[in-house]
Amino acid sequence: MSDWLQIGLITLLAGLAMPAGAALASAERIRPRWLENEFRHGVIAFGGGALLAAVALVLVPEGARGLSTVTVTICFAAGALAFMALDRALARNGTPMGQLVAMLADFVPEALALGATFVTSRSAGMVLAAIIALQNVPEGFNAYRELSRATHYGSAKLIGAFTLMALLGPVFGIAGHFLLSSQPAIVSGIMLFAAGGILYLIFQDIAPQVRLKNHWAPPLGAVAGFLAGLVGHLLVHGG
Repeated sequence: MSDWLQIGLITLLAGLAMPAGAALASAERIRPRWLENEFRHGVIAFGGGALLAAVALVLVPEGARGLSTVTVTICFAAGALAFMALDRALARNGTPMGQLVAMLADFVPEALALGATFVTSRSAGMVLAAIIALQNVPEGFNAYRELSRATHYGSAKLIGAFTLMALLGPVFGIAGHFLLSSQPAIVSGIMLFAAGGILYLIFQDIAPQVRLKNHWAPPLGAVAGFLAGLVGHLLVHGG
């Protein structure tokens, strides 16, 4: 199988973790009610931890490699400011979609990076795809919950929309392979831009939803999410 077909397939499978998480959110019912509430907060925390791991272990270290301090600072800050502007625009329009934005902001640059680097290390590309899928399940869960509360769309339409979003994986993965494999500086800038935006969204939209008074499982969910990303990072780098 050619490289571009493999990239398309593995990024599609990673992307399908988004509707899988949405389907879990639509079907999940836990009793008693307090346990269901704590489970939801735990999943949100797990997604936040996984996103933080992506920023700290993948996007920033890989993005900063080979770039000057000034360039790293500009790209990272630009991402945070751009996502703040988008968040404010969504708030003005009454559209709370922070989880969805965070999910796509994480998925798209990682798919680009996967496609650009797959030719040099297929094993690393496969493990990176697994990390992306691991992140996309709780992110899909959280984004579905957010959208189901804020819109009138039913579960079938939302899960269908998430399935269509999964197609962004092959599109950007193959684009990264053909267009950016010889442009590492551009790939690095995209990763840093996304990292700044994701870090903003973690503390603006995700972390405030995590805390439950006198409950300790949600913070542990954040630790578990970060640990899952750390394990994947160590597997990629042979730790």
